[in-house]
Amino acid sequence: MKSCKLIAEDPRVQVEFGEERLILQGGLQPFMLATSAGTLVVQAQLPQQKPYGTRKMVFPHRMATVVSRDGGNTWQRFVRKEGVDEVNIEGGAAELKDGTILALDTYVVASDKPGYGIGELALSHDDWHTLEEPAAVSFELTNIDIESKKDDGGHDHRAARLHRSMIELPDGDLLTTMYTWFYGDNVPCPYMPSMHKARTILYRSSDKGRTWRQIGSVVKSTDAGTEGFVEPVLVRLSQGLHEGRLLCLMRTGREMHAVYSDDEGVTWSEPKVELIGGIDVNRTELWAEQFRELNVPEPNEGMNELRGMYADPDLIELHNGVLVCAFGVRIPEKACWKDPTHPWNGNYVAFSLDQGESWSHVVQVTSGVLTAHYMSIRELAPNVLYVAYDNGAWNKPELQRVVGRRIGLSFRM
Repeated sequence: MKSCKLIAEDPRVQVEFGEERLILQGGLQPFMLATSAGTLVVQAQLPQQKPYGTRKMVFPHRMATVVSRDGGNTWQRFVRKEGVDEVNIEGGAAELKDGTILALDTYVVASDKPGYGIGELALSHDDWHTLEEPAAVSFELTNIDIESKKDDGGHDHRAARLHRSMIELPDGDLLTTMYTWFYGDNVPCPYMPSMHKARTILYRSSDKGRTWRQIGSVVKSTDAGTEGFVEPVLVRLSQGLHEGRLLCLMRTGREMHAVYSDDEGVTWSEPKVELIGGIDVNRTELWAEQFRELNVPEPNEGMNELRGMYADPDLIELHNGVLVCAFGVRIPEKACWKDPTHPWNGNYVAFSLDQGESWSHVVQVTSGVLTAHYMSIRELAPNVLYVAYDNGAWNKPELQRVVGRRIGLSFRM
């Protein structure tokens, strides 16, 4: 792996990456929780193992959970119950002010009650030493179509997806985000026409996650990129000029988009394209020659696989108000699996000192290596981060692993 590279420099920020450590052999696409006690919980898929099929809907690959209680130096496998599929914390895991940890499964399926769906919520009251039996929780699904849609493999996808974020508001209410389809959301995805572009929706709970009411769409339309507005991550700014603002980043299958709300998600700004570090995934002339022998479609031909994309972003606010975003970049969108060597292809960490208006300090963590481009980042302690990312791909079992690094920070504000 090539060493970390500074893409954009802000002299107010100093970043030092620690040694890369193995988190989970055979894993891809990590999601992570950090608790106030310093515990790290990472969950990832195991592409070489099938799920048990013990939930209403499960990911096509088995999920595995590992825990570190020494700052990411060592990791131990956590199994709530043998032979049972894990609660898939892609849906969001968070520690509340009272110390309770909530973990939402990513899938929400239709219930017998029209206009409502069923999700699953598991609790831990002892810093993830144990996890309670998941309980069914209710979601309003007004105008949401989860009965007739397809996934990115062309298979039936009878569920909505919760993703990444669960936020506790000052009044104790919770917010989370879902991506799915309204009835009439029928814009086809170019690379899989049977799948339709999706939208991101905000939800709110006033009873610690037992029931969730639908607040509304984060973006009005779905026609962006190749996938619509999907895989959202949400933060609430706790300080500064925009204290209380909600900031949401979303994947579209091309550029990353950002929106914000100053009224707890009732209304949102128009989406803004985020080209962090000046990485423009549409600059196909910069890599067209490298991929010519792979017969990748040229610009404006077919679905234009020659263009790149920003992968699933993660976003956190540090104790001092600085925002940190971790994200992957695929160059090109599909051909990176055959040839990952373009220097823009890889994983990144970016810092914003102006509450998301700009990203002035950007570090490329991996460059030109095979990765699924999914990352997760958390503040382990003041001025100490932990970042998890993956190596390998679904068709390369010998390379699949989740790894992580501590990141030391200092700021001159």
